Amino acid sequence: MSDVRVPTLGESVTEATVATWFVKPGAAVGADEILCELETDKVTVEVRAPEAGVLGEIVAAEGETVGVNALLATLLPAGAKAAPAQPKPEGPAAPRSAAPNSQEVKMTDVMVPALGESVSEATVSTWFKKPGDAVAQDEILCELETDKVSVEVPAPVAGTLSQILAAEGETVAAGGKLAVMAEGAGAAAAPKAAAPAAAPTPAAAGKDVEHAPAAKKAMAEAGLSPDQVTGTGRDGRIMKEDVAAAAAAPAPAAAPVQTTQLSIAPPPASVPRAPVPAEDAAREERVKMTRLRATIARRLKDAQNTAAMLTTYNEVDMSAVMDLRNAYKDQFEKKHAVKLGFMGFFVKACCHALKEVPEVNAEIDGGDIIYKNYVHMGVAVGTPSGLVVPVVRDADAKGFAQIEKEIGALGKRGRDGKLTMQEMQGGSFTISNGGVYGSLMSSPILNPPQSGILGMHKIQERPVVVNGQIVIRPMMYLALSYDHRIVDGKGAVTFLVRVKEALEDPRRLLMDL
Repeated sequence: MSDVRVPTLGESVTEATVATWFVKPGAAVGADEILCELETDKVTVEVRAPEAGVLGEIVAAEGETVGVNALLATLLPAGAKAAPAQPKPEGPAAPRSAAPNSQEVKMTDVMVPALGESVSEATVSTWFKKPGDAVAQDEILCELETDKVSVEVPAPVAGTLSQILAAEGETVAAGGKLAVMAEGAGAAAAPKAAAPAAAPTPAAAGKDVEHAPAAKKAMAEAGLSPDQVTGTGRDGRIMKEDVAAAAAAPAPAAAPVQTTQLSIAPPPASVPRAPVPAEDAAREERVKMTRLRATIARRLKDAQNTAAMLTTYNEVDMSAVMDLRNAYKDQFEKKHAVKLGFMGFFVKACCHALKEVPEVNAEIDGGDIIYKNYVHMGVAVGTPSGLVVPVVRDADAKGFAQIEKEIGALGKRGRDGKLTMQEMQGGSFTISNGGVYGSLMSSPILNPPQSGILGMHKIQERPVVVNGQIVIRPMMYLALSYDHRIVDGKGAVTFLVRVKEALEDPRRLLMDL
């Protein structure tokens, strides 16, 4: 027997109302089948069966208000018969009957942990244990990958990994079940799960199927009829995700018409891959995009499609910063236990310039412009999995030492895949340093919904004219990409000039000039 409980309802949401039960006590249900629907003041939440079995007792009837993790119903093993409904006893409930085995083994579920604000699902990346392996409490069982970070799942108890319910590559929801553990060192692994059931088939002709309420609402919003959506629920029931898949699917192409006119229709969003010779195909490797890489691709393309993005350039003589750094780097490291790098100067210079040109630190929200009276500085970090942007919060109120420490710590956690969602949210402006990879000049892409990003590049000695004389100086090209919907050319150029002035004469930062 297992419990059906209220899942996580979202940030700041603590209770919900049971709206509809789709299954009656005694009905057989498949794993992940929708059992009921909950309504909160913000969203509708579908509650799925944690495993295949028979719905036993419904504890929370329609219309009742339930809290997070409250018991909704019980689920009996497949083939069992639900007991007839009994009136609820007064006082504490009687303990459940013990397992039929004389030597009872306590089973513990391994659940998907909280994934962070606004993240509702993850992909199982790697299982480090297999069924039958003994594990210690808090030992890492598997790793999940979300749109932004990797999440390690530790063992909740010491014992044996009995069954893996979500294989590598599967998508799991926050609060979903990953595996089952048998507590105790002597517990044996459960037999392997049966082969997955065949793909759901459409409902038999003439059978009345009640589609999920959330799916009905989604179909109405998308202008779709039930015959345009393929249901994957029980008996062909249409679920909310089925509607999303149907809405996202490209419309069927019309039959080709012979014509002598040149077609000027725009190319499809996804161009089919041209045929590849067999000898080349044998030397290729196809790898599925990680969630992080797919999210990076989507967000960068969204930025191009949404913002009126433009880039302005300038160059800066790094002599003053390099001289100042060489003069004080030993004393700085001795006092603050962190090395004095270039990034601290750029962060302070940008904070200084953002005060004068606040629209570069703003964002568009619908028909409004939100001006931010703080600077949460995003610092792009390259990792083996892709680009991430941790945020130094309130960078305008921090000194060089604190900025350098935070950048170093965030960068290390980013490369190790240990960043949390909170550490990558809320940035108001971003700095990207392509110079560490040797880039001489580039046009960085905005990090939505921000309106500006500064691109740093390689420091290279070049001949320049100073006071009428040709001299060799360490020069760096700077690039500011900005959203022209909110930032005018004058503001963008002014911002970049102020950054240049602060770096070429760092005393201006001290004097607030």
